[in-house]
Amino acid sequence: MRSLRFLVLPGLVLAAGCGYDPLGRANNLNVVDTLVSLYALSGTPPRTPSAYWLGNYITLPQTIIIQDGGPFDFAVDLDSAYRPVLKSTGALRMGSGSGVQTSTLAFDSIKIAPGGGYILDSAVTIPVGARAIVHSRQSQCDTGIYTVYYAKLEMLAVDTVSRRIDFKILVNDNCGYRSLEPGKPRH
Repeated sequence: MRSLRFLVLPGLVLAAGCGYDPLGRANNLNVVDTLVSLYALSGTPPRTPSAYWLGNYITLPQTIIIQDGGPFDFAVDLDSAYRPVLKSTGALRMGSGSGVQTSTLAFDSIKIAPGGGYILDSAVTIPVGARAIVHSRQSQCDTGIYTVYYAKLEMLAVDTVSRRIDFKILVNDNCGYRSLEPGKPRH
């Protein structure tokens, strides 16, 4: 019996050449949300949003009240010096999945999310003025594959009295696309 690999490989190359992409098309524009406010996990009332969900192909990115039990990709807290701390799901002992990494680049200079190097199981301190790149937990795309969503954020301010953390964020809510530039992503 002849091997089918000689038929399958040209078919995959032809599909790729014709614009087939297992991630699907990028339909959503990347837009910077210039002010998002979350409240520290510790020292705040229980019904304040302390987490953020990068969304999926059905639901837009949003702040999350953890007590409501909704999905989220990272939560915030303050350390003893009142610096913002990002906690992935692994850092909160809620299973691995989401990840955080710091960046020394200016917010507008972060163009593509790295494919690796994310901290999955520990809290990451992101001082005011600093930036981070985050990825979501695995999520199913409308094409049926599982992948992650990416975002970049910059810490803007901390209100130490209310324990509110303000940041700006750009979420690429096109399934699996790593582009972190405003507009329609290409990759």
